[in-house]
Amino acid sequence: MFRYSFLLLLLIYSCSPSSSETGQEKAPPNVLLIVADDHGYADMSINGLAPDVHTPNLDNLAKSGTRFTNAFASSPICSPSRIGLLTGAYHQRQQVFWYGGNGLSNPDIPTLAELLLEKGYATGMIGKFHYGSKDANTEHRSFPLNHGFQELFGFNGGRKHYLIHDSEKEADFRKLMENAPSPKQSLKMESFFRQDQREKAEGFSTELLSAEAIDFIKNKQSGDQPYFLTLSFNAVHNFTHQLPQAYLDEHNLQGMADWDPTQETYYEWYERGRKPNNPEGRAHYLGQLYYLDKEVGRVMDYLKASQQLENTIVVYVGDNGGSTQIYANNGEFAGGKYTMYDGGLRIPLLISWKGQYQQGGVSGNMVSALDILPTMVEATEARLPEMIDGISLHPLLKGEDPNIEHDILFWYGGQQAAVRSGKWKYRWANDAEDSFAKTSTQYEGVTLELGAFLHDTEADIGEKIDIKESEQAIFQDLQNRLNRWKKEVMGEILD
Repeated sequence: MFRYSFLLLLLIYSCSPSSSETGQEKAPPNVLLIVADDHGYADMSINGLAPDVHTPNLDNLAKSGTRFTNAFASSPICSPSRIGLLTGAYHQRQQVFWYGGNGLSNPDIPTLAELLLEKGYATGMIGKFHYGSKDANTEHRSFPLNHGFQELFGFNGGRKHYLIHDSEKEADFRKLMENAPSPKQSLKMESFFRQDQREKAEGFSTELLSAEAIDFIKNKQSGDQPYFLTLSFNAVHNFTHQLPQAYLDEHNLQGMADWDPTQETYYEWYERGRKPNNPEGRAHYLGQLYYLDKEVGRVMDYLKASQQLENTIVVYVGDNGGSTQIYANNGEFAGGKYTMYDGGLRIPLLISWKGQYQQGGVSGNMVSALDILPTMVEATEARLPEMIDGISLHPLLKGEDPNIEHDILFWYGGQQAAVRSGKWKYRWANDAEDSFAKTSTQYEGVTLELGAFLHDTEADIGEKIDIKESEQAIFQDLQNRLNRWKKEVMGEILD
């Protein structure tokens, strides 16, 4: 009887029309890309590396998908790395090496937003966008509405005041500091961009941005059109002292006042808030991390409540390594933001798609933020551009090919360079005054070990032991490969 029933079911199933035969196709997945700013590698509690960190919502996201423990940004600072993230191609291909530059200047290198818009997606950008010196120019390609995003609520530049979003107050502040000694630094209190116009807002930026994200999702969920949303927080970037007063009171924190140009120079104030001068520095950072985690959870809760998790790919990624100057924790890795040590390049990366990607996976494969675009392109069946340096992680995430990873990755920022191949790490730094993208070591308190080095990262995770003399063949090979890569992408040879 059992055998007969089984055969009958098999016959019924085999005779049933498939979705392709009936003309019904499975709806393409939504894509939610969440970007954090300066999130330290150790500062996610699921990593078990920092006992003072509690990130339950990020931990849940990691458990629902795959957590990559060997993921890298394409740059140790935000504006170049965000170009790489959005295009899947090394930012040096657009002549961007460090801060400044023309940003997204090459229309022949499409963004993920453009590719998914071409595929029929509704696209939105909420939060920080920062691709170079012209991203506030609403006519320039670096402005989000000009590279594939249909809707925008956000701000340009490296940082944004967490609590004030009013261009009139920013203008008043600029008048106040007219007689202040240089440098004359903005506190970035401007109103947000709503499309290409400024809109004043009240509230804490991390909460405002997640609320905008939920509104975007609500407006799109009732239609048949899939959506691509980039939710780019300014947390946990400078200035971490800008926390809601209720949080400061609850945690018995004195807090820190914003810069008053009538009382002290910018540098005097700036240094007081940075390591090792701020006794509450780590507490401020953890406060920003608390809100970041909470608001990620808020968005994820909405996706779950609206039954969208099974048709939404969620990516969480940092834009570069944690900034140790604002008390981020990068674990055993040396350095932090601004440097080519692993502390400046390693990033959190979580990718989840309920029912399609493996749950609870942990991968130590060497991957890059450059891989997000080709992965999403394969998952959505969008067009893969010709100029691509990332690789698709889609088969790895589905459990079909666990061995996918990069053989080699390159970094170059003018004054610094690095190459990673397996366990081998080549690193170079130069303080030459004519370096066209010189790192400001005094301004950010960054210390660079000058010269060229080779490290075995398995035996020397902190990049303390230079082994180029004993491994000269590997050292020379990585240096030669870096020179060939530079010639390919930018026509320059490293001296």
